Amino acid sequence: MSETELVLRSTRVVTPEGTRAASVTVKDGKIVAVLPHDAAAPAGARVTDFGDDVLLPGLVDTHVHVNDPGRTHWEGFWTATRAAAAGGITTLVDMPLNSLPPTTTVANLDTKREVARTKAHIDVGFWGGAIPGNVKDLRPLHESGAFGFKCFLSPSGVDEFPQVDREQLAAALGEIAGFGGLLIVHAEDPGHLDAAPEVHGPKYADFLASRPRASENDAIAGLIDLARKLDARVHVLHLSSGDALPMIAAARAEGVQITVETCPHFLTLTAEEVPDGATEFKCCPPIREAGNQDVLWQGLADGTIDCIVSDHSPSTLDLKTPDFGTAWGGISSLQLGLPAIWTAARERGHTLDDVVRWMSAAPARLVGLDAKGAIAPGKDADFAVLAPEATFTVDPAELQHRNKITAYAGKTFHGVVRSTWLRGRQINDGTTLVEPTGELLERPRA
Repeated sequence: MSETELVLRSTRVVTPEGTRAASVTVKDGKIVAVLPHDAAAPAGARVTDFGDDVLLPGLVDTHVHVNDPGRTHWEGFWTATRAAAAGGITTLVDMPLNSLPPTTTVANLDTKREVARTKAHIDVGFWGGAIPGNVKDLRPLHESGAFGFKCFLSPSGVDEFPQVDREQLAAALGEIAGFGGLLIVHAEDPGHLDAAPEVHGPKYADFLASRPRASENDAIAGLIDLARKLDARVHVLHLSSGDALPMIAAARAEGVQITVETCPHFLTLTAEEVPDGATEFKCCPPIREAGNQDVLWQGLADGTIDCIVSDHSPSTLDLKTPDFGTAWGGISSLQLGLPAIWTAARERGHTLDDVVRWMSAAPARLVGLDAKGAIAPGKDADFAVLAPEATFTVDPAELQHRNKITAYAGKTFHGVVRSTWLRGRQINDGTTLVEPTGELLERPRA
């Protein structure tokens, strides 16, 4: 019997060694080999030829607020994972808040998993949460397969997931370092936020002034000092301030275990373009000026920023009031991250190899998913097929996430996702998604 069930062929396959013409063979949901493009297909294997469309490894998004259970009217595993599949994402890791209950105990993690089990169109893992008073829960969550722990240094926006102060941060990080875990941090200093002008009304400039770069910069500086002292592993979430990059690079050079992500909205949208009252652009930390965006792109180019993830944080339309002081802060981008980033990256001279490194390989490495993030023998047969020269204009009505709100409405992007494949099975053909076949993932065991 043939060792190969499926052969996927393209003149452009993005591999760890670069983009080349190749045939990728698959058996039992795993990649068997990456062969020359004209290699003869094994007897009995099904061959799918994508022509000049690009075969990418499925994207890995490690920052998604699914909000299920409890706030499923905001989003949910069924809709979020459909949106992800439509956008070429084959793995996501769910954030521990905006769901009810939050993922701060093993019992709550079990609840989350039970809800997700039959609804996941792609593979799904879970972060735990570090909040005041749950240090005792961190090791059990780690042992139950949570990928790491998220905390806020400033208010999260929901009462059930409070911020940690400096003493609580040190206690949590000390515990996490003791078992080799990872703390991921929303790094905005509450003192700076309290001192900034309070925002009311529709003007984006007022909102931007209320979340100064210094808030991020000082929070990250404090996190670096604590990670150095405790020899702990930390990750900076959704970096918005380019000013923080030199200190991050210096800390890493001296051996501090720190990684960094940024998001499509910080790399493709600018403060200067946000209309009054357009709170679909509101997020925390905020979208900043074009000059700052240039610095973030340089941080990606030189490797200071490790990865790009969505921070998909949806809400219902009624929460997006035209007042930047009261509107919910969050941008929905699961389905649009790949084309948004590819459109901006190609204009700056980057390649799809770069995009794959930022949006697939690096996020997979962050959470230890060795079977994800590359087209190589032994990896899961997770793929996205992209027509990189094709364009489309964003119509919110065509999005798969539950509430059709997007900061990208009306924008034209390069890069149409033709299909998405999970473990060798096509789950999205560009117009139709199959029933859920995703698996629930756990942190890899040592």
